[in-house]
Amino acid sequence: MNSNDFSTIFAPMENRKQVTKKLQRGVAEAIQQFTMIAEGDKIMVCLSGGKDSYAMLNMLLYFQKVAPISFEIVAVNLDQKQPGFPVEVLPTYLQNLGVDYKIIEKNTYKIVMDKTPEGKTTCSLCSRLRRGTLYEAAKDLGCNKLALGHHRNDIIETFFLNFFFSGKMETMPPKFKNDAGDLIVLRPLAFCKESDIEAYADFMDFPIIPCNLCGSQENLQRKKVKQMITDWETEFPNRNAIMMNALQNVSPSHLLDQSLYDFDQLENKIPETSLVE
Repeated sequence: MNSNDFSTIFAPMENRKQVTKKLQRGVAEAIQQFTMIAEGDKIMVCLSGGKDSYAMLNMLLYFQKVAPISFEIVAVNLDQKQPGFPVEVLPTYLQNLGVDYKIIEKNTYKIVMDKTPEGKTTCSLCSRLRRGTLYEAAKDLGCNKLALGHHRNDIIETFFLNFFFSGKMETMPPKFKNDAGDLIVLRPLAFCKESDIEAYADFMDFPIIPCNLCGSQENLQRKKVKQMITDWETEFPNRNAIMMNALQNVSPSHLLDQSLYDFDQLENKIPETSLVE
C-alpha cells in the first residue's frame, strides 16, 4: 500500500475531526459570549429529527462532559402527528445514545391544516403551535432553559426576511427570555455555519427525519432569501461572516428608531469661534 492509499483512508477521518472542532469552537464561543449555561441549569434540548437539532444535542452533550460546571440535559421531541412520521426513530436513537428524553404527542398537524388557507404556507402557524407546546413542556419537566437548533444561516436569513417583508430590523437572538419571563431560550449553534452542520451530519450518519408538512412547500420567501444569500457568498466570499459581525455591531444613532436613540435631545450648538462679538 502506497502513501496515496493511506491518505485516502485517513482523509475522511481528518475531515470529520476538523468539522467537529469547528462546531465545538462555534458553540463554545456562543456559550461564552452570551453566558448561556450556568451551574445547575436543566436544559431542554428540542430535537426535531433534523440535522441541526441532532448536531446541537451532540455538541451540548460534549460540553456537559468537559465543562467545569454541572448541568442537566433532557432531549424532547414533539410528535405533531404528521402522516408517515416514523415514531420509532428518535426513541431508538436516544435510548442508544443514553440520554434522558421525552416524546410529546400533540396533533398540531390537524390544527395547521384546518386553519391554513389553501395555497398559503404552514410554517408560521406550525412554528407558533410548536413553540407554545415546547414552552409548556419545559416548565412541566422543571427546565429553566430551552435550546433550539437555529444556526448562523438561519439568523442571517431571518434578518433579511424581516427587513424585506416585515419592515423591521430583527432576527433570532442567541439568547432571550420568553414572554412569560420564566424560561430562557438558547440557540447554541448561533455561530455555526450550515455547511459545517451538514458535513457533520453526514459523518455522524444521523437518522434524519424530513418534515413532510413544510419541507415540501415550494417558493417560500425563506427559500428565495436563502438563494440570494448563497449567491452573494459565491460572488463575494465571506459575506455571511461579515453580515453576522454587522448584527453584533449596531449603531443606534445611525439608524432611525426613536425608541433606541433620543434624537429630540440633540442640540445644534453654534461653535464659539463663529459668534460675532
